Amino acid sequence: MAKIYSKKTLASKDLKPNKEVVSFLLSYSQALKVVKIDNKSFEVIAN
Repeated sequence: MAKIYSKKTLASKDLKPNKEVVSFLLSYSQALKVVKIDNKSFEVIAN
């Protein structure tokens, strides 16, 4: 067990997302609206 946790995991440094993924995340973030009423907040996706 000690050997499993003592090794460092190597992270890949050349992570390149697809253009479709970036486009999806940008459009999602633009469509997301947060409405605060009193002490509650509601998330609304305006599509």
